[in-house]
Amino acid sequence: MGRITEDLIRRNAEHNDCIIFSLEELSLHQQEIERLEHIDKWCRDLKILYLQNNLIGKIENVSKLKKLEYLNLALNNIEKIENLEGCEGLTKLDLTVNFIGELSSIKTLQHNIHLKELFLMGNPCADFDGYRQFVVATLQRLKWLDGKEIERSERIQALQNFPVIEQQIREQEKAYCLRRAKDKEEALKNLREEDKNEAEERSYEGQSPFSVESKDHVQALEVQEGECNQKKFKDSEDDFEFWNKPSLFTPESRLETLRHMEKQRKDQEKLSEKKKKVKPPRILITKDGKALNVNDPKYMDTSLINVDVQPTYVRVTVKGKPFQLVLPAEVKPDSSSAKRSQTTGHLVICMPKVDGIITGWRPTSKSGKSTVDSRREPTNQRSKQIEKLEVDPSKRSIPDVANIVQEKKHRLQRVRAEPKIIPSEENPDFEDNPEVPPLI
Repeated sequence: MGRITEDLIRRNAEHNDCIIFSLEELSLHQQEIERLEHIDKWCRDLKILYLQNNLIGKIENVSKLKKLEYLNLALNNIEKIENLEGCEGLTKLDLTVNFIGELSSIKTLQHNIHLKELFLMGNPCADFDGYRQFVVATLQRLKWLDGKEIERSERIQALQNFPVIEQQIREQEKAYCLRRAKDKEEALKNLREEDKNEAEERSYEGQSPFSVESKDHVQALEVQEGECNQKKFKDSEDDFEFWNKPSLFTPESRLETLRHMEKQRKDQEKLSEKKKKVKPPRILITKDGKALNVNDPKYMDTSLINVDVQPTYVRVTVKGKPFQLVLPAEVKPDSSSAKRSQTTGHLVICMPKVDGIITGWRPTSKSGKSTVDSRREPTNQRSKQIEKLEVDPSKRSIPDVANIVQEKKHRLQRVRAEPKIIPSEENPDFEDNPEVPPLI
């Protein structure tokens, strides 16, 4: 059975950033709520409240909702209209398909001076003779009843016949209350019988001679499977009988239906839990005395593994415990990737290198020499070395003319330019004209 909690209201207040004190519209339909509570304390600014299709049996704890304009309580177990006098701004009230038999209880709505629209269809009182005329004459500010507009002539006629209609309504109410009392007694008797039968079933289940922890595990499993199948068959028969049994539409029948569905759900959960708990025994050594290869796998979820790649090291954290490796070369964290095999569970981290190589840290010498002295040391070492003349022909520095000529043979030959023909001054026909450009 559901209850109105702060968490439930916050989950249905996402449109208001889950803030409940300034909430103006709230929808709590189909939550199996049995009682109205806490809303008048937590949500004082509510203007629209949807509570249809629940199991609410009484209107209560809404009198402090002064700004409430629309209240929807359709498809509930309400039997009387009450405790709405404090809802000063109420303009629309929906009580469709409830169990309101006391039609005279609508007189409490006379304090709601802004009420313009009322829905009572689907209630036992809607079948009373003179129902509409009684409501129209009692609530004179009402404009709409059950989706139909109230005309002025209808109201005048209802006021004229009100004394007679009121007497008829009281007699019908009295007869309904007597029938309702008998239905309550019968429902209470059936409930006691059901509780007694359930207690007997529990005691029978507790006296089962077989258990999972018995020595012959295979036999226990077979017996347990037979019991589960027998129980399933019995439950299916009970379910078929329940849904085909004729019953009156009363608040008790609605509660009985809900209890039946809840019981089915719990039985299904118990069966699934038993199947999970029952495991065959692990055989390590056969009857012949032969040892078997056994591996009890424990797969670790990938969400428990965290990989952190840095330029000089990589850290793998498993269940909060670090595994860190210093890298011999600098890597690129942005281009790195971590993959895990779905079959073996192996973790593979790929880290591409950068061009440079990490230079190790060199400790300073304890002698306290200055940097100038350290720079002079290589030059002194070079001066101490004896330079010798190399006579090895392969290491001589003088170029070999023969080799140079041979290299030229293999090289590409250049195309020689043709010599320019320069006219000779001795030619008697030659005339040097400065205006003519030279021939190239």
